[in-house]
Amino acid sequence: MANQYERIAADIRRQIEAGELGPGDRLPAETALADQYRVSVPTVRQGVGVLAAEGLVEKQHGRGTFVRRQPIPAKRDNLRHQWEKDRARQSQAERQKTGATEHDTGLTVNDLVFNAKYEQVPADTDLAAEFGVPEGTMLLQRTYRTRHSEEHAPFNVARSYLLLDLISGNPDLLREDLEPWPGGTQNQLFTVGIELDRIVETFRARPPTPEETEELGLPVGVSVIVLRKTSIDTTDRVVEVADVVLPGDRTEMVYTTKLNRW
Repeated sequence: MANQYERIAADIRRQIEAGELGPGDRLPAETALADQYRVSVPTVRQGVGVLAAEGLVEKQHGRGTFVRRQPIPAKRDNLRHQWEKDRARQSQAERQKTGATEHDTGLTVNDLVFNAKYEQVPADTDLAAEFGVPEGTMLLQRTYRTRHSEEHAPFNVARSYLLLDLISGNPDLLREDLEPWPGGTQNQLFTVGIELDRIVETFRARPPTPEETEELGLPVGVSVIVLRKTSIDTTDRVVEVADVVLPGDRTEMVYTTKLNRW
């Protein structure tokens, strides 16, 4: 037999799934719920806590508990890299039609709010080893956050690193005000004569930091997926390293591996 708090959680969950409670609707006060279910306030809190852990409701300080608007999911597949390479040499008009986030979410550019921040930073031990350069070599760090216009949390937080010396031939690549760049990084590299040969992606999961929990709007107990993407050109040189933090509750990873026939 279900505990009392489980019964409360199940009933409110049913109301949400049935549409009786919609995104943004406020739940009754804890005291009102306690009277309704004939239980104590601590039991109500326990039941609502279950729903919060499931990402169905969220507590807003000083305002109450609200039905959470479910974030738009993103599906990331490994075929996107060839898609990006194919469009890297297309006309600007063609490249402006869609970008990687639209590709992953099915949204249009008008649905999105894009933010980019550029900063010149010295390579730490980790990045120096990835690029095969001395520690302290100057890099261009680009931090990207893209969100749906109706949501406050971005789909992910991406930090991309390029060697400053490598891109110095095109001063436009240092300008954050030109973002979002039609065709993305592969087109940017193309403007300085660089063609990618392969991309290596490494994934791991970990608990989010407090800052990531707040920025990505993560429910309690949800992990983040951390992606390290290393781009290597046709001369076997590492030309970009990117670290992407993806929310585990709305990111689907799909990988297709083509196998040679016997």
